[in-house]
Formats: sequence, structure tokens, C-alpha cells
Amino acid sequence: MENRELSTSKEKRNNLIVIALSVLLVALAILFFWQRNSYQADAALLKADKDSIATELTKMVTNYNSIRSENDSLNKTISYAQTKVKDLLTEVEQVKNASYKQISQYRKEVTTLRGIMRDYIIQIDSLNQKNQRLMAENMNVKQQVTEAKTENQQLQVEKKKLEQTVTLAAQLEATGLHASGISAKGKEMVKSGRIDKVKIDFILSKNLTAKRGAKNIYIRIQRPDQILLMKSEKDLFRFEDMKIPYSAMREVEYEGSELAVSIYWDNSKSAQLIPGKYTVDVFADGRNIGATSFDVK
Repeated sequence: MENRELSTSKEKRNNLIVIALSVLLVALAILFFWQRNSYQADAALLKADKDSIATELTKMVTNYNSIRSENDSLNKTISYAQTKVKDLLTEVEQVKNASYKQISQYRKEVTTLRGIMRDYIIQIDSLNQKNQRLMAENMNVKQQVTEAKTENQQLQVEKKKLEQTVTLAAQLEATGLHASGISAKGKEMVKSGRIDKVKIDFILSKNLTAKRGAKNIYIRIQRPDQILLMKSEKDLFRFEDMKIPYSAMREVEYEGSELAVSIYWDNSKSAQLIPGKYTVDVFADGRNIGATSFDVK
């Protein structure tokens, strides 16, 4: 009887041990599956963080490609910073199972690199604004120079016009111009055989702006056949940019007031004048100051 009770007690203890071990095994199994699921969840989160970091670094590399300035030194610094971003991206992509510590370190480096890129963007924006201001100032200066040139050209044109006006104002004019053939006694004649001289009378008009002093007055007389009456081929005077022959000349003293002048062509030693219309031109100071004509029969 006592042995049976002892055996029953032993069986109960064994059963309790088995039950306890079973409960422990189930608990261990549950703990294993929980830890496994927790590890997988953590691994998924770490992978998602790593992929997010890689994506951000890829965008930064792309953004660096668009960051350029006209400053070579700044471009070199930007290129160096972009290389650091590429190196970090390569490192992140090569890590298969990143730890929380690694992810945290990558985040810090990404934040630092992002701040550096932002600083470069600010610098370039500042340089661009400065360049735009300089370009605007340069355009303004060019416009002012153009306006100054235009104004100077206008002044030159006005000056030239004024000089021309002054020159024209200072030009002498032969008024009351009259030419005729005269006899040896001074009577007007129209018959060629009786003309001893050709007399040209005129008045130098009053001109207070004209240069005063001695002036040479030149006469050119052309026959109806356009042949010039002249004594010598060496009798020349300057007209514009040329030297041309004259028929007769006289020096007068001009003081700005009206001055009556008479100039003669001596035909007594020349061939007889041919019939027709003769033209007479008067010159002074290198300009034609009057013209007239007379007839010979």
C-alpha cells in the first residue's frame, strides 16, 4: 500500500515536470518567433532607412550636376563636395545589413552634406544676383556711352552746320553784276570789231563777318564756243580743291562795307571776239560769288 502511494506521488511529480517543461518549451517557442518577427521588422525598417538615405544621396548627386557658377574656384569646391556625396552613396549601397548605429551615422553625414549643398546654392544665387546687377550696370554704362556718342555726333553735325552757316555768312557776294564790251573811248559796244576791252562792273556786298583786308578778285570769261579768254596758261587761282585758269584779276582792299569794283579784259592785243553769248564768272576766296553774260555781234 505504501509502495503504491509512493509510485503515484512519483508519477504526479513527473507529470508536473513534463507539464512545466512543455510550458517552458511553448514559451521559448513563442519568444523565438517574437524575436524573429521583431528582428525582421527591425531589418525592414533599417533597409527602408538605408534605401531612403540612398535615394536622398542620389537626388543630391543630380542636384550637384545643376549647380555651376562662373567662378572656377567655387566649381572645383562643388565638384569635390559632389564626389563626397557619390562616395557615401556607394558605401550605403554596398552595405547589406546596416545597423542602427550605421544608419544614424549616415543620417548625420547626409544632413551635413545637405547643409553644404544649400550653402553652395546660396553662394551661387548671391553671385548670380551680383552678376545680374553688374550686367545691368554694364548695360546702363553702355547705354550712357551710346547716348554720349549719339549726342557727340549730333554736336558734331550741329557744329559742322554752324561752320557751314558761318562760312556761307562770311562769303562775299557780287551784286549789280554787269559785263559789256567797250571801245577804246569807254563806250559800250556789241560789234566784235569795235570792242577794245570787256568791262565787268559789280559791287562787293556789305558783310561784317567776312575776312577783311586785301582780296584777289578773279574773272573768267568764256566765249560762245566754251573757250576761255586768257593771257597765259600760268594765270591760275585756287577754286575748291583745284587750280584753274582765269581771264583777269584785280586786288582790292575790303573792309566789310560795300565796295564798287571794275575789272577789265584787254582785248586790244587778242584776236577779234567771235559773235555770240559770252559768260562771265566772278571768284573770291576760292568761291564763285557771281555770274552774268553779254552778247557780241
